[in-house]
Amino acid sequence: MLGFVPPLPQQPGRPPSSGHMIVCGDDALARRLAVELRFIYGERVTLLLPPGRDANNPETPLTQRGRAAALFGRMSAAMNRAGNGSGTTGGSGDTNAGVEAVRIMEAPEPSDDVLEEAGIDRAAALALVYDDDERNIRAALTARRLNPRLRLVIRLYNRKLGQHLEELLDQAAAVAMPGIDPALLDASTTVLSDADTAAPALAATALTGSNKIIQAEGLLLRAAERPPPRPGEHADPGLCTLALLSSTTNDPAGAEGSDSSGDEAPQLLPDERAVADATGRGTVVLEAISRADPDRPATRMGGRGAPLSQIFSRRLRWSALGFALAAVALVIASLLTTKDTALHSAYLTVLDLLGMNDPAEGAPPARQIIQILSGIAGLLLLPLLIAAVLEAFGTLRTASSLRRPPRGLGGHVVLLGLGKIGTRVLVRLRELDIPVVVVEEDPEARGIPLARSMHVPTVIGDVTQEGVLEAAKIRRAHALLALTSIDTTNLEATLYARSVKPDLRVALRLYDDEFATAVYRTLRTAHPGALTRSRSVSHLAAPSFAVAMMGRQILGAVPVERKVMLFAALEVAGHPQLEGHTVEQAFRAGAWRVLAIDATPPADRNPDLAAPPPFDPEGDAAPPPSGLVWDLHPGYVLRAQDRVVIAATRRGLAELLRRQRSAVPGR
Repeated sequence: MLGFVPPLPQQPGRPPSSGHMIVCGDDALARRLAVELRFIYGERVTLLLPPGRDANNPETPLTQRGRAAALFGRMSAAMNRAGNGSGTTGGSGDTNAGVEAVRIMEAPEPSDDVLEEAGIDRAAALALVYDDDERNIRAALTARRLNPRLRLVIRLYNRKLGQHLEELLDQAAAVAMPGIDPALLDASTTVLSDADTAAPALAATALTGSNKIIQAEGLLLRAAERPPPRPGEHADPGLCTLALLSSTTNDPAGAEGSDSSGDEAPQLLPDERAVADATGRGTVVLEAISRADPDRPATRMGGRGAPLSQIFSRRLRWSALGFALAAVALVIASLLTTKDTALHSAYLTVLDLLGMNDPAEGAPPARQIIQILSGIAGLLLLPLLIAAVLEAFGTLRTASSLRRPPRGLGGHVVLLGLGKIGTRVLVRLRELDIPVVVVEEDPEARGIPLARSMHVPTVIGDVTQEGVLEAAKIRRAHALLALTSIDTTNLEATLYARSVKPDLRVALRLYDDEFATAVYRTLRTAHPGALTRSRSVSHLAAPSFAVAMMGRQILGAVPVERKVMLFAALEVAGHPQLEGHTVEQAFRAGAWRVLAIDATPPADRNPDLAAPPPFDPEGDAAPPPSGLVWDLHPGYVLRAQDRVVIAATRRGLAELLRRQRSAVPGR
């Protein structure tokens, strides 16, 4: 049976074959990654899980091993249904033919003995995806010592630490293997963050609802969902059609399609005939390509620094402006009546305002009247100065505390949860200058210091308690992002928010596909006019980690309902499906499509197309020209020296990578 999972008792007597892949983790990402490698890439996988229940989901009765077995069983059933059906478009046979079942091991820590039992000395790649950064670092150092030729994929939340660790481990690999190919050395260690991978998709879901953004060499690829055309109308195909939405997506009782949805699921990368025959189905099209802005730091709500609007109230600022105008009027009146110089008139007026001038005895009546008016205006200066001092003192006292949502706030995004995912999404939203109100139950959560430093309004409280969402101004909010790690909490908050504001745009984080389908169908039935989306962080991040295990990196992952479309850069050399074929011939429906060609000479190419252009504080430097050519002629013949940007399904990219494995010398 293709999806057979070994019995729950461990199998220490069966040594793994060489070239297998090891996945070590303690949450949903580890199980998703093992599924990706086993059922999509057809790899032999050893999955190392801690004993007992999932620490992030203690209410689940199944152990880690039991949850993994259940997931493998569901995936196997879905694969069998797909194989017994009409077949998949562009498929090339069963990717799991002849592949052994996933070997599941249990150990509290990935120690030397445990890794040796897992076959670390014969493995091709190791993924360390524990939720704890320290555990991943410790295991990575151990694995590099046990097998210097091993490809490492490490999950780290700390970006700067990840860069240093990647350099350190690559240096260790270079010392152990003198003369190694630089391209292989670059892929020997990859540090990824599931939060960074999923945050753009989650932020885009809440903000624009239908737009997806992918960045490549300083350019932005914008994909947009379009509703089905009305009778007599023709849908605009854009630059190309990336996907057909599921046939039930416009049905209030329908559901978001996933890999297990059968014929009703969305079709990724359809051909022209499939698009023409699809009636009543929405589309996802590549809408525009534009230059990306430089990578700017996230801004604080209310501006940068400490402007007057953040220190003094509006009433005090208007009072100060009125006093200044009155002083100017008195100076002008003195200048006109006394025929004195402007400087001397201003000097006398200031002295009168401060009560420091001598009485104007014997002076003309006009001068005496101006002095009396200046004295009255001066009496108003003292309470104004006292109010300014008190407000400034109060601002300084509250500078280190969390900001409360202001009264007039509206059109904002309510973000639930400031864990790893929520913090990254908050940064993404602030980079786009989108107003945000955060709701977090734990005052010591990871993202609280960031919210404080960025002056983001924050409500501390349990979102399931009455009054918490009202404090976040949910009635005037534009969207709700429920990103806590507990599915039931996200659902409860969503239902309550919809009861308060039925047309609220909602995106909630859900792990299980079946649960997400039931939630989606219920919410669409109850609120057919409101946008509802559900996303799984592990489902969005797993393809990136799987591609890294194969020695490659992707530009981005775009969710299409509960499916994922990948964008990647590949060298044409070594891919018989691409090399020597025209752009039109290289297109395989349901698998991959060539979107662009990098015309830059190989020696001058940017190794990381996803890197944004450097931020120039002065704004004087012109952005570097991009070598990517997007307006491709269908008859252009792909050459071995070309590098192409492709859109691919998970299975399509797996087929391309299986044909060109990166082999390390000496293996």
